[in-house]
Amino acid sequence: MKIGISTASLTRLETEDALSLLKEVGAETAEVYLKTFYEYRPEFAKKYLERTAGVEVNFIRVNSQNFEPQLFSSSRRVRGDGFYWLDQVLRSAQLFGAKNYVFQCLAKTDDSAERLREIADFCARYGVNLCIEHVGCPQLSGGLVLKRIHAYLQDMHGTIAAVSVSKADKKIFSQLKEAGFDGAVLIETANFQEVEELKKSVQFLKEASCKEN
Repeated sequence: MKIGISTASLTRLETEDALSLLKEVGAETAEVYLKTFYEYRPEFAKKYLERTAGVEVNFIRVNSQNFEPQLFSSSRRVRGDGFYWLDQVLRSAQLFGAKNYVFQCLAKTDDSAERLREIADFCARYGVNLCIEHVGCPQLSGGLVLKRIHAYLQDMHGTIAAVSVSKADKKIFSQLKEAGFDGAVLIETANFQEVEELKKSVQFLKEASCKEN
């Protein structure tokens, strides 16, 4: 397993400044959380990509309310707007080297399954996997949040791309190992006030992970 962080843990900073801290805190892998439309454009990634040097960026995520709901609209024009921004984000993902787009909006519509296939196919054109939080099925990968781990581990066996944790807890590793998971464990919390605290949490999880191997 690789231990890393989501830049969502550093939202008090501008995203580009959070990127600069990835290596400093000891992250082996990372999720880049793009907060605004301004950051979705590939020009942003081009400008700040070098700040992620030395850290493997595997995941990219956005504010789920900004355009993801539009992708399920019955209006072709509205969906077109959503796919315009998804295109921008996926181009950015390519620049960062992220192979997974963490999708958070699952609209309950009559044709939601068709829309999800459409979104997944669109992502695949960019070499990016659609990774849906808390969901596992043969055609999709899942992103699992620790507080729901017991309910989802069995259902998502073999399809978990990442596990997000809100605190340093070594107990999860034995469960993940039993589930055959060997992906990324990402710290994601808005509670960090000091970079040193985040660094200690990353190191703690690295040591706990090594004990399970």
